[in-house]
Formats: sequence, C-alpha cells, structure tokens
Amino acid sequence: DAVRLHLEQAGYQLHREADGLRAMAAIDRQRWDLVLLDLMLPGADGWDVCRHLRSRHADVPVIMLSARGAEAHRVLGLELGADDYLAKPFSMLELLARVRALLRRIDQLRQAPAGNALLRFGAWQLDTLRRELRHGGQPVPLTLREFDLLHFLVRHPGQTFARGDLLARVWGAGFDGYEHTVNSHINRLRGKIEADPREPRCIVTVWGLGYRFDPPAPER
Repeated sequence: DAVRLHLEQAGYQLHREADGLRAMAAIDRQRWDLVLLDLMLPGADGWDVCRHLRSRHADVPVIMLSARGAEAHRVLGLELGADDYLAKPFSMLELLARVRALLRRIDQLRQAPAGNALLRFGAWQLDTLRRELRHGGQPVPLTLREFDLLHFLVRHPGQTFARGDLLARVWGAGFDGYEHTVNSHINRLRGKIEADPREPRCIVTVWGLGYRFDPPAPER
C-alpha cells in the first residue's frame, strides 16, 4: 500500500496483483512499461513470475523487491533477468529514483535518432534501432540492460572495464547499485552469445580488473 501511494503521488498509474498466478495472467494480457515484483507471493512466487515475464517480454524492465537481502538471493534475482533488486526495508525515495532511472532510459531509447546502426561481430548482428540481437537471421531476446551492456562492450572492443566503470557507463552515474549486477548480466550474455559460456571467448574476464570484449572474426 505504501509503495502504491508513493508511486501514484509521483504521477504513475499502477495495476496491482497480490497473487503470482494472477500476475502471470496480467503479463499475458498486455505489455507493461515496468514491473515491480515482490518475491513472496501466493500462488506462484516472484521467481516464477520473473521467468514467465522474461519468456514473453525480454526487454520489460523489472525491479525485484524482497525481504531476502542475502547475496545469494540478489544474485538469483539478477540471473533470472531482474534489472534491479531492492532489499526490504528500503527508502521510498530510493525506489522512486530507481523507477525514474529505468523509465528515463526507455524514453531516451525511444527518442534516439535514426541512422545506420547495425553492428556485426562474427555471425552476430546487433541492431541498435530495433534493439535486437540476431544470429543467423534469428532474433535472440535480450533484456533492457543486457542489450545496453552488450552494445557498450561491442562499441569498445579490446578495452578492459571494471565492474564499477560498467555500472557508471551502462546503468548511469547516479545508479547506487550492487556491483554483482554486472556479473549477473555478463553471465546471462555469455549464455546467449558464447559457444561455451564456461570458456568465454568474446566477453573475457580480466582477473583483478574487470571484463573485455574480444570480437570474433567476421564470417565469410
């Protein structure tokens, strides 16, 4: 109730479901601008709802809310596709800031100027206008942050970035986030573009420093 009150006072329109199964049905009925997802739900928990959402809408931003503040729960939420994770108790001002940051990012993407923005690496194509990753002509679903992170890395081949640098450059300088967010998104990207995610060749870990993108040779 407090979350709904503060968000509505900030000018947002909300639809609320208190049951995980009903939330899945709402996800099937229409596309949402952003999902605030509590983990402790009857019917189906937040993990199941997040999986369901990601199977249908890869790029809808998700902020997970949970009393489970342990690192393992944060990591699992991020690995399932959450863009952000807030542990209870949290400040309503902080929640509003996170919501505004994600929605502002979406507005920026919609207002981005058109142009030739097709990036290729190996057999992959990254279309920055359609915000699509394709392999062999087939689209590969990416979340909002996965796309932004991959786009940034592809545009800076051979450069090593620390997790804090990637948080600032991809999530934004004002993002007061959790550095493992970067690890989780890197792991998900590796699962989608690497032939063997356990032995990555494109998104490489530079031990003690961060991550580097090594583009594969273009296919002939």
